[in-house]
Amino acid sequence: MKNIYLLIFCFIVLFNSHLFADEFEFSIFEKQFENFVRCELTRTDAFNHFNGEPFKITMIDVFDIQSESDLKIVTGAVQCFVGKTSKKLYVAVGLKTILEKEQVVYYTIRKNDFSILATELLKFPYKERCKWSEYWVDID
Repeated sequence: MKNIYLLIFCFIVLFNSHLFADEFEFSIFEKQFENFVRCELTRTDAFNHFNGEPFKITMIDVFDIQSESDLKIVTGAVQCFVGKTSKKLYVAVGLKTILEKEQVVYYTIRKNDFSILATELLKFPYKERCKWSEYWVDID
């Protein structure tokens, strides 16, 4: 009887540790996505999106992480205040593992929500400016 309890206990511990690992990996992706989007919008002053008007980022959210072939696609949104109006932009980032590091190879941001496929994302190559691998704690 003790063996059955021990087996059940081991199963619960292994199952929960697997869930914790997935949750931990997702939280790292969230932070990397947030930092990447913040860097990219700040670097360009969001000129294409807000016509150069000053803006303040109020929220960045990851919607989904999916894999297609060797491409990992991270989608989400960023909410900004531009003047006195709130605007939302939708973001898709394509990641590939190159030399054992994930790097942004495709990136697009739009004013309307959209569903993204790897084939569509391939139209938006990204010349690395803001590194995906940077991970720091934002204390704001």
